[in-house]
Amino acid sequence: MEKIEVDKGSTQFIRAYNSEEQILNWWDQHPDAIGIAFVGRSNVGKSSLINRLFGNKTAKTSKTPGRTQKINIFTFELLNEQTQHKFFLYDLPGYGHAQVNKAMSKNWTIIMDAFLSQLNGKTILINLQDARHPDQKMDQQFYQYINPKHIEILLAFNKMDKLKKQAQRAALNKLKPQLFESYKHVKEIFFVSAESKEGLEPLEHTITSYFHDMLDTTKIPE
Repeated sequence: MEKIEVDKGSTQFIRAYNSEEQILNWWDQHPDAIGIAFVGRSNVGKSSLINRLFGNKTAKTSKTPGRTQKINIFTFELLNEQTQHKFFLYDLPGYGHAQVNKAMSKNWTIIMDAFLSQLNGKTILINLQDARHPDQKMDQQFYQYINPKHIEILLAFNKMDKLKKQAQRAALNKLKPQLFESYKHVKEIFFVSAESKEGLEPLEHTITSYFHDMLDTTKIPE
């Protein structure tokens, strides 16, 4: 089968939502949307990874943790497809940043509940963690929050380039059976680096295969 790739030049920002009403209206208007959503603890390099996968300057990067406070929505297309369907990319606000005030934290729960409760089974979720600090308390709390929702998840450990010693990498890899046991909805685990591009190809292949399979099984509106 011909390799399917994201058309990185096609990615376009369309809107940002930060209220329950806006998000519920979005799902009401896009019941058959096929997409991918990225979520992770603040400062794990989420924006940098999105830019690697979907084109430079797709997501805004910042040295300030917790910058993303809204659900940012983009469209993109695939290369090598006979028909041009638009898929959706959701950049979700980060969790676990101590400097976010209580009002923002409460709003995070509200908008995430609205987003996740209306998922149509055609959006895959990528949970991003820092390879140097895997499975932190806030990551565990996130899975406690999301486990009842029965959402298919890919877990990606970013910043592998920061692990200079083989022992560090071996210790991280050794965690995989425990993580699969603890997090039932995690389908695959990836070790990647947005900085060095390490491990991106297997992740890209899994993502694009998911979209291709969805095209085969779902009639997508133009």
